Amino acid sequence: MLAVIDYGAGNLRSVLHALRYLGVENMKLVQNPDDLTGADKIILPGVGAFGAGMQKLHEQELVEPIKQHIDAGIPYLGICLGMQFLFEHSDEMGEHAGFGVLNGYVTRFPEALDCKVPHIGWNQLHIQRSSPLLKSLGSGCYSYFVHSYYCVPTDERDVIVTVDYGISFAAAVERENVFGVQFHPEKSQRVGLNILRNFLEL
Repeated sequence: MLAVIDYGAGNLRSVLHALRYLGVENMKLVQNPDDLTGADKIILPGVGAFGAGMQKLHEQELVEPIKQHIDAGIPYLGICLGMQFLFEHSDEMGEHAGFGVLNGYVTRFPEALDCKVPHIGWNQLHIQRSSPLLKSLGSGCYSYFVHSYYCVPTDERDVIVTVDYGISFAAAVERENVFGVQFHPEKSQRVGLNILRNFLEL
């Protein structure tokens, strides 16, 4: 069963539409810990502020169960904010703790950056190493981004894709059964559908 975490994120409908397009039938929207029972994969899509998102997940008592499933080897895919939650903390609107599954932090694009913030639009992906999430994708393909904050992993080995937007930043990460993408695969047409399909086939 594919568990899709529902904490009120605005892009949930688009993600569900993409998954149904790919033929996913055994799928459950997760709003409480009991809904995670029987999950063999987890997708956490997210938009909005880091602190508010984590607060909502805590209110739904989902943070520890999600981490327990990750520790048990269940594949997890975080999309946008769902990727940012994997890290230790974010400085968005104050200091807020994340899952701490990956070492590193989340911070805002520098004020001096000669690019518009938020970062909105299509950008070229630079693949840093092979990953089952990237099967059939070549470096130089494009995906769609909407964000003002980006992840700074402590361990560069966790980074599988980077993007240049004034600075080079981590656009996708992987460690064992944990995956995250800063871009929105549900809005990235063929490339995004390939990534979702690759995750579903793990």
